[in-house]
Amino acid sequence: MRTRLAVVAAASLALALTACSSDIPEKDAGDDPASGASATPEGPWEFTDGSGEVVTLDEVPTRIIAHAAEAAALMSYGIRPVGIYGDESVDTDPNLQGLDLTGIEILGEEWGSIDVAKASTLSPDLIVADWWPAEKAHSGFEDGVKAKSKKLADLAPVVGATQGDSILDLAEGYEELAASLGADVENSQGAKDKAAFEEARDAFIAAMEEKDFTALAVSPASDLLYVANPEYAPELLDFDRWGLDIIEPDSPDPGFPYWENLSWENADKYQPDVLMFDNRSFAADQKTVETQPTWTSIRAAAAGQIVEWPGFWLHTYGHYATALTKLTEELSGLDDSIGD
Repeated sequence: MRTRLAVVAAASLALALTACSSDIPEKDAGDDPASGASATPEGPWEFTDGSGEVVTLDEVPTRIIAHAAEAAALMSYGIRPVGIYGDESVDTDPNLQGLDLTGIEILGEEWGSIDVAKASTLSPDLIVADWWPAEKAHSGFEDGVKAKSKKLADLAPVVGATQGDSILDLAEGYEELAASLGADVENSQGAKDKAAFEEARDAFIAAMEEKDFTALAVSPASDLLYVANPEYAPELLDFDRWGLDIIEPDSPDPGFPYWENLSWENADKYQPDVLMFDNRSFAADQKTVETQPTWTSIRAAAAGQIVEWPGFWLHTYGHYATALTKLTEELSGLDDSIGD
C-alpha cells in the first residue's frame, strides 16, 4: 500500500532512490536461516502482533518470510529470513540497500504480487509484516493485493509491529521480535544503530530549537498535488514532536485519508516555510512541479525551500539516523520566515 501511495501520488513517475543505508554487513546464512542470531531459545514461542492478537507456536520460528522493510529490521539483529517480498525491485528498495541477500529467495518485487508457490517451497513457520491500523491489514494483505498473493497467510502465522504514531514503535517492535527469535540484540548492528539514532535525534531537536519552521509534506502528480496527512505518516509525527511543525491538511480524502488532494489551481492553499518531497521520488517530483505554473504560488517553492522526506519506509535505527542527520543539515540552512 505504501508503494501504491507513491504510484497514486506520482502517477507513472519512476522512483529515484536517494536514501542512504546503514551498510550493514551480513554473513552468508548457509543452511541456517538464523545464522546471525544467538542460540535459538526453546519453545513455546509467543509474540503480540500489532493488531493486538497474541500469536503462539510450539517452537521458536526459524524459517521466516518477511516484507522487505521488516526483513531489513530483522537483519540488523542478525536474523536472516529465508524469503523476502517487496513493493519494488530489491535493487531500488531503500530498506535493502547495502544488505547481502545471498541465499534469500525473492518472492515479489511489485506491490500486491507475491509468488506464493515459491514461498511454499521454503516451508516458512512465520510471516513478518507490518500491521496497518488504517487498513486493518498487514503489508502484502491490504485491499488491492491479488487474491492469490494473500494466500501467503495460509503458509504460516503473520506477525509484525504496528504502524502507529512513531517510527520508534516500529524499530522497537522489531527489536523485541528479534530478541524473541533468539537474537543477541545488545551485541548487534541494531544496537550500534540505535546509539547513532539517539545522537541524530538530539541534534535534530537542538537544531529545531533554533528555528520556527512550518513544513508541508507533498507528493506532486500531473493532475493533483497530494498533501500528506501526518496522522498516517509516523515519521512526520516524530518530526513534529521533535520541533518541526508539520502542517495537517484540513480536508483529507475520506476514502483514502493518507492525503488531501489539491487541484493545481489550489496549490497555494497552505503556505509553509518548507516543502518536503518523498526521497524515493525526489528527482522525479522536481521535474513534475517544473511543468506546473502554479507551483511557485507556494512561497516556499518559489524560494527553493524543498527538503527530502523519508516517506512511509523507515523501519531501522540505522536508516532513521541517516535520514535525520540529512534532514537536520538541509533545514539548518533555510529561512523560517517564509510561511504564514
